[in-house]
Amino acid sequence: MRIVALGDSLTAGYGVPAIDAFPAKLERALITRGQSATVANAGVSGDTASMGLARLARSTAGNPDAVIVELGANDMLRGLEPAVTRAALAAILDNLRARRIPVLLCGVRTQPSLGTEYRNAFAAMFSELARDYNVLFYPTFDDAFVDNAELKLADGLHPTADGIEAVVARMLPQVEALIDRARFRDR
Repeated sequence: MRIVALGDSLTAGYGVPAIDAFPAKLERALITRGQSATVANAGVSGDTASMGLARLARSTAGNPDAVIVELGANDMLRGLEPAVTRAALAAILDNLRARRIPVLLCGVRTQPSLGTEYRNAFAAMFSELARDYNVLFYPTFDDAFVDNAELKLADGLHPTADGIEAVVARMLPQVEALIDRARFRDR
């Protein structure tokens, strides 16, 4: 089972050794649970959803069995229009659906500093896309560490190795559901 984790710095493993990045820890957790899986790290620090779309073909070359999409946090931090982020994520999902590649879409916790209207639009976008495209959904990639200073790097935005471990532990059931979808997609 070949899974690609397409994302930003949260996926890439900003501030931690490569062995502690989300894809590496997820792969080890899956193997420990008896899954024969590899998880490729297609995370790029600083990427917006549009940047992820621009490199989608290269990041998913060879048609992986499944893709985890974790993009949008930088869009929000930069105050980009939710419609721009939504359009880029929809294009990613359209591309993967056309290729019959199952997806787990990850949302992020919205920032209260950008106003209620922005926050609500951004928060609703992820769940609506998951529903509209019938993909698996993990609502807030950063929930496992965002409120715990011990699980965050000094920058207050990125997880430590332990924070990533917490994300993997919470997300593992959804990733196993993604693997099931990938195994049965051609039946």
